[in-house]
Formats: sequence, C-alpha cells, structure tokens
Amino acid sequence: MMAHLNMTRRAFCVGSAAALSLRPGFAATDPITLTAQAKTRQILPEDYPETRVWTYDGELPGPLIRARQGERMTRRLVNGLDVPTSIHWHGIRIDNAMDGVAGLTQEAVPPGGSFDYDFALPDAGTYWYHAHTNSMEQVARGLSGPLIVEEADAPDVDRDEVLMLDDRLVDPDSGQLFDDFDQPMMQSHGGRQGNLIGTNWQYRLELPAKSGERMRLRLINAANARTFVLRLQGLSGWRVALDGMPLERPVPVMEEIVLAPAQRVDLFVDVTAPEGETAAILRLDDDDQWRAQVGFPVAGIHATASRGAPAPLPPNPNTGLPDLGAARRLDMVMEGGAMGRLNTATFEGDELGFRALVNRGQFWALAGQVGVSETPFADLSRGEPIRIRIENRTVFPHAMHLHGMHFREVAANGTLGPLRDTVLSIPNETTEIALTADNPGKWLFHCHMLGHAASGMTTWMNVA
Repeated sequence: MMAHLNMTRRAFCVGSAAALSLRPGFAATDPITLTAQAKTRQILPEDYPETRVWTYDGELPGPLIRARQGERMTRRLVNGLDVPTSIHWHGIRIDNAMDGVAGLTQEAVPPGGSFDYDFALPDAGTYWYHAHTNSMEQVARGLSGPLIVEEADAPDVDRDEVLMLDDRLVDPDSGQLFDDFDQPMMQSHGGRQGNLIGTNWQYRLELPAKSGERMRLRLINAANARTFVLRLQGLSGWRVALDGMPLERPVPVMEEIVLAPAQRVDLFVDVTAPEGETAAILRLDDDDQWRAQVGFPVAGIHATASRGAPAPLPPNPNTGLPDLGAARRLDMVMEGGAMGRLNTATFEGDELGFRALVNRGQFWALAGQVGVSETPFADLSRGEPIRIRIENRTVFPHAMHLHGMHFREVAANGTLGPLRDTVLSIPNETTEIALTADNPGKWLFHCHMLGHAASGMTTWMNVA
C-alpha cells in the first residue's frame, strides 16, 4: 500500500510525527446539539485531495465539552448521516439509559432522527464521547470528541491542554480513508492501525510553552487499536489521574507511559527545557524509533524556581475499595484470533467451530461466547463485590473496557491498584480486576480494539 510513496511529499506515511487537524486546538464551544454529519475537509497537507470524514458539528475532533462536577449534561444528538448512530459517554458513571449502546441500552438513532441525552456528572476528570453504533467504522471516520468535567476548585496549573491521540488509515493517492473497516486480517490480528499518527487531528502538533510553566496535559487514546508508548522530553511530570479518576497521590513519571485504546492519563508537567529548545511528548514507533507526538517550543520564561510536587486532585465520590473477601469470583477466558486457540464457541445461540465462526466474520470469544448474547456474562446484585479473572489465551493484547463502573486491578499479592475503566490484557497472561457492582443496568464489557469488539470480543453484565 505504501511502497509507491515518496519522502518529499508524503513522509507522514513512514512514521514521521504525523497528526491531522483543522486547527491547533479545540473550538471553545459547548453546543446544545451535537449533529453527526459527513463533511469534506483538507486534513492532509495542501497538495493532497480533501478527505471525506464524519464529524460532530463539522469539527475534528468533536467539540470540546467542558462542564462542572455535579452538574447535569444535556445534549441532543441529531443524526445527519445516512446510517444509524448513537453516542457513548466514555468513562462517566452514568444512568444506564443514557449509555448510548445501540441494541442494549437504546435503539440506534435513524438517519434524520434525534435522541436527547440527559445525565448527571458525578465525577471530575478526563472523559470522551464517541459513536457506539458500528463503532469500529464510525469512530475511525471521526465520530469522537473530548468531555472534560472540571473540579470545583481548579488545581494549581498555568494551562490545561486536551490531547487526543489517534491514527488514521489513509490512501495517500486519493486522500480518502480506506473503507475496509471489517477487513478480516485486521480484525483477526492486532486491529486497524493507521499510517497517519497524530494529535487533535493535527499533524506535527506544536503548542508554545514557557520555561518553568506548569501544564495539565489530558491525554486521551482515541485510536481504533494502537497502544501508545510515550515518554517526556524537556518536561518533568507526575501522573495525577487515570481514566478520569484521581490517584491518591501524584506519581512521578520516571519511565514510559503506556496508553492503550480508550485509556486516559492526566499529567501535571513542568517545562524544564530552556528557551529556544522544544520540549515534547515522544512516542515509540514500530521501527523502535522515538518521534515527537506533541512538541512544545519554548519561548520565554515563566518561572525559574521549582514548585515541587503537586498536591493530589480531590477524590471523586463513591470510590471505596471492594470487599475482596466477600467477592464472587468469575472467570473470563479470551480465545481466538490469528494463531490463537479457539475450537468452538456459542454465536447467536449455536455452538460453532472456529472455521464456521470465521465464515461469519467472527474471530474472538469471551468465556465461550462470541458477541452479545441474550443472557449476560453475569447477573449481579446491586452492591455486590466481584472479582473477574481475565485469562488471555490469544497472542494479541486487548484493551478491555467496562461501561458504567470503574474497577481496580488485583495484584498477585492481593493489593488493589487505582481505579480504571479500561485495562490492557497482555497475551498469554492473566489479569484480575475487582469492583463493587453499584450502578444498576445492562453494562457492556468489550475490547476497545474496536475491530475485535465487532468480531466477537463483546459481552455484558446485568446489575439488578
């Protein structure tokens, strides 16, 4: 696909610091409606054709929504596409009817139709919204945006920047997104990974900075399947929140940051690079080279003295530890994919062998079930503590996302990690998570490598 490219015109296709955007940052809009619509945009360099994309309100990424903790948020989705769609508010501990999962919590919104989302925002933090009808295609085409819920008291930072990391699979000759979203090779392997990597849909994103400035960086992995491995250059920083949930205390960034699809991390960083240099967030590419994901050219001095470690963010409510001693244990075995082990599994009520599943475009199974069935993976009582042992018998990683609730990873010694809504499951390893099932409703649990979810790696739990 890329052998005919030349470096002078299309160097972005071979791993340069590539990202796509219509503008340096997000528009400061907070619309009453969100209209899903197709648009043609010049998202590639000027000597390329314009690209047909799907947008919310014509913006890439979708409009930045900022709200205050404890408020209610109301948005009317207007479907200006020619296919059904819906919106999932990712990471919010939301009322189930507002979760946006077509076929489970609501009917998909038909072309020309609308749906009113109205829900409370119990937690401050970094979240995002995206399409949840045929999401492997609709998100890849552009239907996602950031949702920021601000703390009552603003933390001590000089700037707050939202950075949505992403990649796109683009045909460099036509300038269009490749439309083979259900390509079997991608679905059965690592998922759809793009040849154009960037931030906020901008390639070579640079944000001016001053030496000694303290920034809050909200990183969101909105990619369809890519896991970002990042490091800081000319910045000293601390992790202060994961998947929207504040850490008990800031953790210095001493090593690489691994951000799986759908995961978020909030960083407080001090600019340590001197004037005239460029601080950066670097990413590790497939060729083992570090390249700039976001650059911060330093001009001017904000402060010369160090502020020291930041104070922790205020905790969100209802984040107590689950009772591991009383927790019900559940086993979830992941099977399938290329080079994987999957003999038979249940699909649409029938027990099928792997070849028959492949003929139906299904490659993955969770606990012997392919895709969403009429019966849940688990029926839970409200307030019940559970432990889920996730055994990855595949040769690929999977970013497992739970809707409506957060969980903690259980370490080998029984200690509990920080709250998350997405965990990266490593091939041929076992991961255990624990939570208190305190939010009633039907909650999806699926791989956020979205092609994997579409081809079998999706289930759900019911909280009575």
